[in-house]
Amino acid sequence: QVQLVESGGEVVQAGGSLRLSCAASGRTFSDYNMAWFRLAPGQEREFVAAISQFSFKSYYEPSVKGRFIISRDNGQNTAYLQMNNLKPEDTALYYCAADSANARFGSYFSDASEYDYWGQGTQVTVSS
Repeated sequence: QVQLVESGGEVVQAGGSLRLSCAASGRTFSDYNMAWFRLAPGQEREFVAAISQFSFKSYYEPSVKGRFIISRDNGQNTAYLQMNNLKPEDTALYYCAADSANARFGSYFSDASEYDYWGQGTQVTVSS
C-alpha cells in the first residue's frame, strides 16, 4: 500500500502562484510514476500532469503547459506541482496519484484508471 497526502492548496488571486505537495509513504517512492489530476464542480476528473519514476519524462494537459511544472524528490518521497499564472478555471480539488512504474507509462499517463493509489485532495481556489 502507498499512502498519499496532498497539501498546499489555498485561495489565491488570478495571476498568482501555488506549489502543491504530495507526500508518499508505505512503499519505495521511486517505484512509482506520479501524476496530478483535478476535479472541478460539475465537471469530470481531469488529468493535469505526470512524471516518470526518475523524472526522465513529464507530461502536461495542454491548458496548463507552460504554467505548471511537475517535479519529484525521491529522497524526500514527495511530488510537487508548481502552478504559476493561475486562472479562475484552475479552481478545483487537486489529487495526486501513484502508478506502479512500467515501460508503457508514455501510452497511458493521462488515464486515471491506470493509477493504483490516490490521495484525498487539496482545494485550490483562484479568485478573479
